[in-house]
Amino acid sequence: MDFFNNLKKIDKIQDAIDMLHRVADVTLKIQGALDVAIKYHKNQKRKSGEPYVIHPICVASIVAFYGGDEAMICAALLHDVVEDTEYQIDVLRETFGDDVANLVDALTKISEVRKEELNTKTSEKLLTTALSFRKMLIAAVKDSRALVIKISDRLHNMLTLSALNEKKQKSISEETLVVYAPIAHRLGISSIKNELEDRGFYYLFPQDYQKIKDYLEKNNQPFALRLHQFIEKIQSLLLKNGFLENDFKIESRVKRPYSIYLKMQRKGVSIDEVLDLLAIRVIVKDDLSCYRVLGLMHRTFKPIMSRFKDYIALPKENGYQTIHTTLFDQSLVYEIQIRTFDMHKSAQYGVAAHWKYKSGGLAPNMDWLHNFEYQNHSIEEFYELAKNDLYQEDIVVFSPAGDTYTLPVGAVVLDFAYAVHTEIGDNASKAYINNQKASLLQTLKSGDIVRIVTNKNALPKYTWIDEVKTSRAKSCLKAQRQNRIRDIEKKSAINMLASFFNKHHKAFERFLAIKGIATQNLWKITHDKNFLFETIENIKAKVFENKGLFAKWRFNLIKLKSFVVERFVIYSTKGVNEVLFDCCCHPKYGDEILGVYSNQRVVVHHKLCDRLFEEIHKGSAIVLVEWVQDKLPSFRVVVALEDKKGSIAKFLTTLAQNNCNITGLNYAAYKNQFLVHCEIIFETEKKYVKNIKDILFNQYKIIDFENMQDAYQD
Repeated sequence: MDFFNNLKKIDKIQDAIDMLHRVADVTLKIQGALDVAIKYHKNQKRKSGEPYVIHPICVASIVAFYGGDEAMICAALLHDVVEDTEYQIDVLRETFGDDVANLVDALTKISEVRKEELNTKTSEKLLTTALSFRKMLIAAVKDSRALVIKISDRLHNMLTLSALNEKKQKSISEETLVVYAPIAHRLGISSIKNELEDRGFYYLFPQDYQKIKDYLEKNNQPFALRLHQFIEKIQSLLLKNGFLENDFKIESRVKRPYSIYLKMQRKGVSIDEVLDLLAIRVIVKDDLSCYRVLGLMHRTFKPIMSRFKDYIALPKENGYQTIHTTLFDQSLVYEIQIRTFDMHKSAQYGVAAHWKYKSGGLAPNMDWLHNFEYQNHSIEEFYELAKNDLYQEDIVVFSPAGDTYTLPVGAVVLDFAYAVHTEIGDNASKAYINNQKASLLQTLKSGDIVRIVTNKNALPKYTWIDEVKTSRAKSCLKAQRQNRIRDIEKKSAINMLASFFNKHHKAFERFLAIKGIATQNLWKITHDKNFLFETIENIKAKVFENKGLFAKWRFNLIKLKSFVVERFVIYSTKGVNEVLFDCCCHPKYGDEILGVYSNQRVVVHHKLCDRLFEEIHKGSAIVLVEWVQDKLPSFRVVVALEDKKGSIAKFLTTLAQNNCNITGLNYAAYKNQFLVHCEIIFETEKKYVKNIKDILFNQYKIIDFENMQDAYQD
């Protein structure tokens, strides 16, 4: 876009001011904000050496270009003044009013993200990105205008990113692709989204970007010729069938570099194999004309019906409305978009179209901002849930009553149930898709009609957390899981204490009540050894009341000891010689576990194991079990590699570059004509494991990946 290219070239304060005057009606209040910005940023420079104030003026220009109101433009001009200078928010509020001050305050809170305390178990890069994500969304719940200013701020930073070092360029670009571009998408502002994606791609994957760019430049002339010829055919077709020249407009484009790259990655193809590089957009006056154009095109050219999508009848949540179809013409494939002029404005400017043009298509649905339960998740969990909700392509499914629900691609029936209502999801027992009986985990397709049958006695579904796609479903299943674990912990705590004092569990529960020992917090002893020791001593003290010396001596013999057996630490008042595992559950390292004690043996179970629940109900002796905390855990990975020179070296290099210390290697454990299976044992810090696993599963054919500390790794 010419506007963005012109902004990129600005390196003088006056040029920036001139740009602001071109795109905005500079009121007295805006002029006042401009004067404050110039005064307080006077001696500050950007990394490029330019006066710093150019940046807020350019951000304000972007906000104005997208139809931002007076308060937004003022906030854009002042968004760094409060944070980076001695100018106080109270003075700003008194001078410019609450509206501007609240926006600046929200923007300042977003920027303060790196001052938050970081979880040492998680990489700083992930946390700063995730915290930034959360701050933006929390600020936007109060006022979505803050998001528009913030993505405008990031856009100007991306336009001028060349001044920073390579490490900083990559870090900012990664955050841009993962955080800012998806939010621009949700706001429906495709012009900013596209610019952020392509510039982030340029800095993050320069070699891939250059390959695609070279290919497009090399084929520029033949592409332009093909598009011109196809446009002439479309024009002729429309004119022959009653359309006047001023009734429509036709635009053409070649797919953007980042869009091409994503398609190559998703499909596993080279750029030559990407079919729909060429695209035509037909813009008409009204909805009916869109369908007339579609009918004429499908009657004249061969459509690929699997690629047909009608976002006019079923708009996306961000307000996007366009008919998509793909056509064959003389062995060439063209992607076709058909929309009205209002829909075009809305697609380009999203939520800002309603400020800029006072009209446009549908406004983006902002309900997604309220779907995140910020206070109930660790920052890592929030990041994964929010990223999934924001970044996925959407499908639309129907209830039997015809209500529409937008879900991410890959969503299952249970996601739909929770989208309707939490109680529907919790009590879902059966489902029907298009009147055919279906599993609650069946993947949905756009256009499916889904009916849920509920039952108040439906079994809990917390084991399906990894199967659902939406943050709402995941949150509900996690809550269900926590409730179940808490119930098990309450019951097992009584059994644990009863066995330590050699009492029957029901009699011991009555004894605790008689002695006035509160039981509501006893569940803590199932995972907190210090609380367990304190509780035992507290019970002893209560028992000693009005007891003779012999009773005190007998109870003093009850001592809680720790026993290290294999990969576990077991706390018991009786000896432990052996740890066993049943076939009912397979606890992984780090899972919440308990032990069932019998004859100096402990059988380890996952806390959610049904067999464990039966043992607790029977009154079996329960003991606290912890995983041995190794300094550097070991992992085993089995990978299928091409049977050629250098393949194993490449794989080992990938591990070494990602903080892995390789301790074992078994090559050619299995071999056929083309592939060889290789077993590698490596050590790494726990905080790196998820990232390593993602990299390996994305780049290689992984047969098995396991933590050597898992109970069942043998």
